[in-house]
Amino acid sequence: MSIPYVQDMKFEYGVTTRLSPLVRRVIARNPGPFTFHGTGTFIIGHDKVAIVDPGPAEKAHIDAILRTIRGESVTHILVTHTHSDHSAAAAELSHLTGSATFAFGAHGGERSDSSVEEGADFDFIPDHTMSDGDTVNGPGWTITALHTPGHTSNHLCYELAEEATLLSGDHVMGWSTTVIAPPDGRMGDYLSSLRKLLERDDQLFRPTHGPAITNPKSLVTSFLNHRAKRITQILRCVRNGEYTIEEIVRSIYANHDPRLHRAAAHSIFAHLIGMVEDEHVSCEDAIPTLVSHYSPVN
Repeated sequence: MSIPYVQDMKFEYGVTTRLSPLVRRVIARNPGPFTFHGTGTFIIGHDKVAIVDPGPAEKAHIDAILRTIRGESVTHILVTHTHSDHSAAAAELSHLTGSATFAFGAHGGERSDSSVEEGADFDFIPDHTMSDGDTVNGPGWTITALHTPGHTSNHLCYELAEEATLLSGDHVMGWSTTVIAPPDGRMGDYLSSLRKLLERDDQLFRPTHGPAITNPKSLVTSFLNHRAKRITQILRCVRNGEYTIEEIVRSIYANHDPRLHRAAAHSIFAHLIGMVEDEHVSCEDAIPTLVSHYSPVN
């Protein structure tokens, strides 16, 4: 079954769009192969509001957020995870609004780790940490954190209870699959986090990039099926004598944008780590790497 991607959306950079009674959005002008049209910063509530994913540290975007909340007070600045397209503006907005920042914690990787996306934000340290099930609230709105590691170890989604909506960050997006890049990204965690969503009754997902997802369980199921298919493809490649990640990427992603091949290599690597752990393939090295050779177990 193919993934029912949703990519159509109407917006203007720097212009606030009301999406629902409680949710407004401003999109940053940082389009790219991993950000789609750009980072969508959400403003939740009225008068006393929360900001979710303040976005990149770009003056034009920060100014657009400040215009949106003029005359209102910010009670919480919530970050889904520490990639710079999500968290880099948090410090400046916190300084300008006097609001504290909230997130799972600091970035889980090391500064020496390579990054295939917008880059890890090692500078962001939240004023307050949030764990699975922690709740913050304001007039007419309640937000609960849902720990969904995989894309990063510190990824949170945020439930907006009053609208049966999940602000899904980069964990689930309607326009694309999510990049899982080891060592901080882990495929096993990602798959478990997807299954966690199937146990919920959210009616709508609002990812940080791209349009809303109106069929969340169907899309999550499609992503799980897609990852299972990818494991089968990787195993077929290895059994056909394509023992390196470079060879596997060339085979599986032959018809994809070459700009995505580096990200694809990290995703294949994440799958292979799990396949080694599950003893579907073996690795010549004690610790699997991007340049290791992999072989079928059977």
